[in-house]
Amino acid sequence: MEERKKIVVICGPTASGKTGLSLILAEKFNGEIISADSMQVYKNLDIGTAKATKEEQAVAKHHLVDFLEPDQPYNVEIFTRLAREKIEEISARGTLPIIAGGTGLYIESLVNGITFTDQPEGKAVRNLLEKQLEEKGKEWMYNQLVQIDPEYAATVHPNNAVRVVRALEIYHTTGVTMTQQIAASQPKEKPYDVLFLATGFKERSKLYENIEKRVDVMVEQGVLKEAEYVYKNKEKFINSAAAIGYKEFFSYFEGTQSLKECTDELKKASRHYAKRQLTWFNRMSNINWLYVDGAEDYKEKATKLTENFLNGR
Repeated sequence: MEERKKIVVICGPTASGKTGLSLILAEKFNGEIISADSMQVYKNLDIGTAKATKEEQAVAKHHLVDFLEPDQPYNVEIFTRLAREKIEEISARGTLPIIAGGTGLYIESLVNGITFTDQPEGKAVRNLLEKQLEEKGKEWMYNQLVQIDPEYAATVHPNNAVRVVRALEIYHTTGVTMTQQIAASQPKEKPYDVLFLATGFKERSKLYENIEKRVDVMVEQGVLKEAEYVYKNKEKFINSAAAIGYKEFFSYFEGTQSLKECTDELKKASRHYAKRQLTWFNRMSNINWLYVDGAEDYKEKATKLTENFLNGR
C-alpha cells in the first residue's frame, strides 16, 4: 500500500494568526501554502477577505488564492478537487503541503477524502423552493433544513440561501440528507497523514478584541472601496455578495445606515462567525490547539509539533 502523503493543516477562527503561522512553518520546513478559504480565491477582493499580502505571498508559494473572477462559482467540490491536485504537485516536488484557512467544511472534506458525485437536479423542486424562499424568507427556509437535517444545518449560516436551498433540493429529489450523503462518500482509509494545528485564544474576549481591531484596520485600508465594487455587481457576484466583510456595508451605500453602524455590524457578524468556526473545529479530533495568549510560545510549539510529525515521532 502506498504511504500516505504528509500534510499540515492550520485552521482556527478568523483573526487568530493562521496566516502568520503558515508563513513561519513554510519557511522552516520548505512548505507551500494551499488556501482553504472560500473567498480568497477572488481577484480584486483582498482587504475584506483578509488575503495574504503580496509581501506575505512572496515568502512562500501560495495556491488557490487570487485566481478567479468574482462572478465565478467556488464551492467545496471545486476546492477539494483542486486542493488534491495541488497536494500531489507539491509532494512530487519534495515540498510540504500546508493547508491554511478557516472554512471548516473545506478542510474536513479534504482530509476525510470525501468525493462529490454529480447530483440530480430537481428543477421543479428547486423552483418551488425558490418561490417559498421569496415568499417566506431565509429564516423559514433554514428552519425547514433544521427539521430535516439538523447536523448539516449546523454547518450552514442561516443567510446562506444557496446552500440551504441546494440541501433541501437534494433531499426532496433523492430522499437522502446531506449528512447521509457526506457520510456515504467517505472512504474507509483517510487519504493523508495529517498534523492538525489550530490557532486560538484561551480567553474568548481576547479573540473578539482582535477581531474588532482587524475590522478597524480593514476600514482604514479601504475595504469600503471593495464593498462598493461588490455592491454594484451584487447580482453577478453571488458568493462575495453574501460574504462577511462586504454585505454589511450595503446599507451604507443605500443610505439607510451610517458607516459606523455598518462597521459595528461587521464586527458583530465576524464575532458570530468565529464562534461557529470554534464550534466546528472543537468537534474535530486530533487537533493541537495553539493559544496565542497562552503561557507557552505557540509558534515554538507549532514548530516542534511539525518537526516531530515530519520525523515520524
